[in-house]
Amino acid sequence: MDWLDSIKWDSDGLVPVIAQEAGSGDVLMFAWMNREALSRTAELGQAVYWSRSRRRLWHKGEESGHFQQVHELRLDCDADVVLMKVTQLGHDPGIACHTGRHSCFYSRLEGTAAARQWTAVEPVLEDPERIYKK
Repeated sequence: MDWLDSIKWDSDGLVPVIAQEAGSGDVLMFAWMNREALSRTAELGQAVYWSRSRRRLWHKGEESGHFQQVHELRLDCDADVVLMKVTQLGHDPGIACHTGRHSCFYSRLEGTAAARQWTAVEPVLEDPERIYKK
């Protein structure tokens, strides 16, 4: 049996993927992969995702230069989520988010029950206008 057949793909042929920084343990981002993306990730040693908005494979860093070097791929106990341990390349500290931040999880829920709001608590490390070519 092919190793990709062990994965429980959703009805669209996708599996959710969590990118975790190998050194710090920070969760950098969440994305999706199809069979081809996961196969190419394993071959290249760099993250290749399926972009649902673009409807195509997306080699992380193809525009920004912020590639993800993959050290380890793990499958959860239900075989329906992939965890990748990565080193975020291209900037120090690494930028995984298209907003120019280290992690896509930069907003924290703050306030009291009557006035809760999401607040950005992580800095922009580089202006996205400079990162992405128009």
